[in-house]
Amino acid sequence: MWVPPEDKDPVVQHAPARKSVALFGAVNVFDGRLVSMIAPKFDASTFRGFMGKLLRHRRRSRKMVVILDNARYHHASVLNPFLGHHRETLSLEFLPPYSPELNPIERVWKLTRRLCTHNQYFPSLDNLVDSVSSQLSLWGKPNIVLSKLCCII
Repeated sequence: MWVPPEDKDPVVQHAPARKSVALFGAVNVFDGRLVSMIAPKFDASTFRGFMGKLLRHRRRSRKMVVILDNARYHHASVLNPFLGHHRETLSLEFLPPYSPELNPIERVWKLTRRLCTHNQYFPSLDNLVDSVSSQLSLWGKPNIVLSKLCCII
C-alpha cells in the first residue's frame, strides 16, 4: 500500500475475515448423489447430525460404509452411543493420517470452490453460503459429474 509521506499511521478499513461455516458432505457411490449439510462449526454434535441425515439416504437393504479422514470429532467418545445403536447399518472406515489425496470428497470440494467462489466477490458470508448451497442442491440429484469425479463406476 502506498501512503503519502505526510500521512502517519493510516487507518485501513477492511471486512472481518474470520467468519466461517462448516460443510459436511458424502457422495453416494451408486448414483453420484451428494448428501451435504451446512453447520455453524465442525464438532462431534454437528457430525452426529450429519451422520443421521446420511443414514436417512441409505438403501434399506444395504450397510452404509463411510470413509473418513482422522478429524478429532470423528473419534469423539460422545459418538459411541450413536455408532453402537447403528452398528448393523453403519461402518466408519478411516483413511491413513495426512492423506487428503485418498479422500474422494476433497475433489468435490475443489470443484465446488472453482465453480462457486473463483473470481467472485462476496460482500457477506451469507452470499458465499448461498452460492455454494445452490451448487450443492444441483448435486443432490443423481449426476454423472460426481460419479466421474469420485471414480465411481
